[in-house]
Amino acid sequence: MLRNSSTIHQPNLFGTDLLMQLDVNDPLLQLADAIPWQEFDEAFSIHYTKSTGAPSKPIRLLFGLLILKQLENLSDESVVLQWKRNPYYQAFCGMKEFQQKLPCHSTELVHFRKRLGVPGMERIFQMSVGLHGESALEDVVHVDTTVQEKNITYPTDSKLAIKIINRLNKIAKSHGISQRRTFIKQGEITALGYSALPACEEKSKGETRVEATQNHCRCFDAGAQEKIAQCCLFEHYQKDFLLYERVLKQKIKDTHKIYSLHEPQVYCIGKGKDHKQYEYGSKASIASTAKGNLIVGVVSHEQNLHDSHTLPEILHHVETSRGKAAKQAVCDRGKREVNGTQIVLPGRALKRDTRYQRDKKRKQCRRRGD
Repeated sequence: MLRNSSTIHQPNLFGTDLLMQLDVNDPLLQLADAIPWQEFDEAFSIHYTKSTGAPSKPIRLLFGLLILKQLENLSDESVVLQWKRNPYYQAFCGMKEFQQKLPCHSTELVHFRKRLGVPGMERIFQMSVGLHGESALEDVVHVDTTVQEKNITYPTDSKLAIKIINRLNKIAKSHGISQRRTFIKQGEITALGYSALPACEEKSKGETRVEATQNHCRCFDAGAQEKIAQCCLFEHYQKDFLLYERVLKQKIKDTHKIYSLHEPQVYCIGKGKDHKQYEYGSKASIASTAKGNLIVGVVSHEQNLHDSHTLPEILHHVETSRGKAAKQAVCDRGKREVNGTQIVLPGRALKRDTRYQRDKKRKQCRRRGD
């Protein structure tokens, strides 16, 4: 049977109400109904002024973008672009009509995270744990410690010295400060020396020492120092100058070295593995429930602690995030008991254990390894 072509013209692809054109059973829309958006609007409104400054983006929009970023494992640039293309993303963030423009610049998400700080992110994490209800309140949790790598290049003294040269030249150029020498040529020569053959290794080390001395001298150059004082720039760049001085004075075998200028808190972690002996970042402990595998605790450690010393902090975070302490934690190493929580370690079965107890411990340790 032949049908006549439809002559009805639909002026808008999604109509006036975006939610009426979407599947209400979609997981994103169901999650949007479960999140208490109004509570977060009231809690995060203290970070904004009511009368001064440019109009801000809606809190639900930025808050929703942060959640989508974590759910879909996207970057700040990607989640903003995908929001424009995906109507379910827009409905999740509270839009009533389909938007054809980007919601915001990706850097606004960075500023929003800085506004919230650690307390704000903790509040969001507690909300995500509370959405799972009773399944997040299991007595047994699995705890593991891994390395959270930072976005830095492989650290060498030569790279750090060249970056210091470029930063100081940029400061001097932006404020009209004349210098006797920029040391850009010397930095290029040293970089080439480090990529040479092993026969030039001693020469490269010597050039690195010379470069460090030259950088140290130009940091405190008499003429430049006088002009910096005239421009009143010491207080503004004091933190940077102290960091540069510390980098130039550190030696190969020093402890608590600086490996990156933009990530000074990074430290070196020995993995003890053949394919990757060292990693540069910070340790992070993760706790998940034994049956549901729900993440109920996450802690980033500022110091390079042994894995056994990270247990008290992660167990305290588990208790804070869900309001209930863990009765048992399955780990690879650690103490027998931490703040009332029993620690289960893989190892030989005890003679006093029954067959049921041995099988139970074996399954717990295997489940954690999976």
